[in-house]
Amino acid sequence: MIRNAKRRAALIAVAGATILGLGLSGCASGGGNDSGDSEGRTLRVWAGSQTPIEANFNPFSPSVLHAALGPVYEPLFFYNKTADDAPEPMLGESFEYNEDGTVITVTLKDGVKWNDGEDFTAEDAAFTFNYEPNHRDGLISAEAPDDTTLVLTYETPQFTNEFQILGTTWMLPEHIWSEVDDYTTFTDEEPVGTGPYVVDKVTDASYTVVANENFREEGVPAIKKVQYIGIDANQSAQDLLTAGELDWTGMFVPNPDSVTSNGVISMLNTPQDPTVLYTCSNAELGCTGPQTDVAVRQALNVAIDRGTIKEKAFVGLTGDISPTFALLPRDQKWVADPANEVSPQSPDAAAAGEILEAAGYTKGGDGFYGKDGAPIELSLISVDGWTDYNDAAKLISEQAAEAGLKVNASTVQWQEFSDARQTGQYQLIMGGVIGTSVADPFQIYKDWFAGESTSQVGEEVPAGRWNFSRYDNPVVNEAVAAAAATNDEAAKQEAYAALQTEIVRDLPYIPLVINATQTFFNTKDFTGWPTEDDLYAFPPAWGSVASGYVLQHLEPVK
Repeated sequence: MIRNAKRRAALIAVAGATILGLGLSGCASGGGNDSGDSEGRTLRVWAGSQTPIEANFNPFSPSVLHAALGPVYEPLFFYNKTADDAPEPMLGESFEYNEDGTVITVTLKDGVKWNDGEDFTAEDAAFTFNYEPNHRDGLISAEAPDDTTLVLTYETPQFTNEFQILGTTWMLPEHIWSEVDDYTTFTDEEPVGTGPYVVDKVTDASYTVVANENFREEGVPAIKKVQYIGIDANQSAQDLLTAGELDWTGMFVPNPDSVTSNGVISMLNTPQDPTVLYTCSNAELGCTGPQTDVAVRQALNVAIDRGTIKEKAFVGLTGDISPTFALLPRDQKWVADPANEVSPQSPDAAAAGEILEAAGYTKGGDGFYGKDGAPIELSLISVDGWTDYNDAAKLISEQAAEAGLKVNASTVQWQEFSDARQTGQYQLIMGGVIGTSVADPFQIYKDWFAGESTSQVGEEVPAGRWNFSRYDNPVVNEAVAAAAATNDEAAKQEAYAALQTEIVRDLPYIPLVINATQTFFNTKDFTGWPTEDDLYAFPPAWGSVASGYVLQHLEPVK
């Protein structure tokens, strides 16, 4: 997953002090609460925020607070990334493409209001798509022929872009955002959205949202107040869960039984998102360091012992990753070459050496490879306190050394991590890739590998795109464009075959595992959570769009 907070080890005593300092609403589960019964109970959430919390609900901001994305702002439709299902209506009622896929006509729900009481209409939706950061993918026009009809016209077919267009474009109120001078600096401290919640209060330690009285569904949300707390340590969050002072979070816990044995908290593991090594890969875009040589990336890829990382860093909770970035078995039909189905699970130091020597590197007396008198020495950073990622980085450093590659693993604070990946000023990062919400890897290919989704080192990647590796390959770009322009499965498979050949060879992101996604939630006081039998949404509290969808399903236990 894309993590959004630093984590440092902390003692239980510190966690106890944190509870007092945060001023958590309500008491421990099984004790008292806001109003004396569970119906008035505040739902307490950790979605990844660290302290001090700063009010920022701008959906275009890289530091946006989690409650903005789903609980406050919504897209037109909801796509459940855990299943190959049709999208669920949110603000949109239905949609259809014209024959060649260049026009999408959306019928919107009637009677929807913004949380300030103003009507949501097709004019707002058209404004949203015409707004600068959303005006992309060859959009020619976004028009509103009437209050409930939106017509989007594009230069090229957009069949494969359906999820991005309809499932990730946050609807904006024209009467607010038309007055915003610079969307890149706007902090949107009093956001006006259509979602089930309204921002109530923000402090350094937490922020709260309360039920939107203008929400389109009567009686929803049933949970009237949600408090998002800031926690600076993974262990602190675990201790709060165990003590019954936290109700919902998604995080890695190596011994989940220690949390769930209290009879209050339940756990659901849904591996969905790739964990990788970001590499600043393309020298022509300003990347510097040994990792800009594809041979170095290839050697590191085969030197990694994924089986050991899976067991020691992630305690066996992760899935095997495909270097094609198709999620298996869901996306099996999109893997062109069976040899690329799964990344190697065992290390091959000899193969790493052969790759390096073929590229002109020689092994020095210290056992490490170099060229022209300069050793290969790589810096690998992970966020301080992300214990699973930190442990994996240490293992990679040790495994690389056995193959003659010097990798120096270190931890940094969240903001340094965020700045490094946004600007491309790094060599290697332990990080995550956002998995697709439909049974098709297209969105990963477009957002994480396409040249249009990156920028020169020193500049931030485009809003809503994720190509942190500064990777730009014309074959990949052509394949992405070809896939976007067709609704024919065979044509898409052909485009993906060409693309996969390039990314499996170039390795701008070195695949590690499909990360465990552990979600912990209070099933004693609240009901309606996703379950293995009814996985209606991706369950973690940090999930964009999905978190707001889950909140709409929750009810207090009577």
